[in-house]
Amino acid sequence: MKNYNLITIFPEFILSLLRHGFIKRAIDSELLTINIINLRDFSNNKHKKVDDKVYGGGPGMVLGYDALKGSIKSIQHSSHIVYLSPQGRPLVQSDLMRLSSMNDITFICGRYEGIDERIITEFVDEEISLGDYVISGGESASLVLLEGIIRLIPGAIDDYESVKNDSFQDGILDHPQYTRPDSIDGLMVPDVLRNGNHSQIQKWRRKHALGATWRKRPDLLKNVKLTEEDDKLLEEYKIEFKSNGNK
Repeated sequence: MKNYNLITIFPEFILSLLRHGFIKRAIDSELLTINIINLRDFSNNKHKKVDDKVYGGGPGMVLGYDALKGSIKSIQHSSHIVYLSPQGRPLVQSDLMRLSSMNDITFICGRYEGIDERIITEFVDEEISLGDYVISGGESASLVLLEGIIRLIPGAIDDYESVKNDSFQDGILDHPQYTRPDSIDGLMVPDVLRNGNHSQIQKWRRKHALGATWRKRPDLLKNVKLTEEDDKLLEEYKIEFKSNGNK
């Protein structure tokens, strides 16, 4: 069974996600446990304060060493410790796949100007960022990371095969998706998806996944080793795309 610890000053924020969807089902099915650790429980301050002024002067507050150390030490087993930080390495799908194989992970949800650097030096195994921007705290970031990890655990998602076809799973974007009705507002679902020929459908999906990546995220193609068939399909897509008046 997997276990995830979240260190936060806003436990109720984390709880909101756990009451819904596939994460709740995964917990109910005993695929995993989630342990929410209230940082204020480890404060030595009578007012349960866990932050302090920045050393050396300057604006903002920093989560202090003592409470964070106490919260980490309260975990009675070995755990991989992740700090959600804008200074971390940008998150990619391969990180989620790697983390999903681990049995115990602890997420430190920072606030304000961050956390005491000595916690990072002494306890943190890796820093992860959702991107080159700043939000008010690590709770939202940790929930994004947690959802991305848990959905890769076999049994957490009803249709695990759909997970294997997600964007970025093989380094490229997903193919276009359609549902009923076949025709609406003069727009049709492509004929190939309705003819029942699964080999043709798979070929179409691969071609349009490559095409979507070429149009929207061409940088991804630099890191993917395409087969001869992939090269052929992508070239077909480009010709079709340009023949429809696109540039």
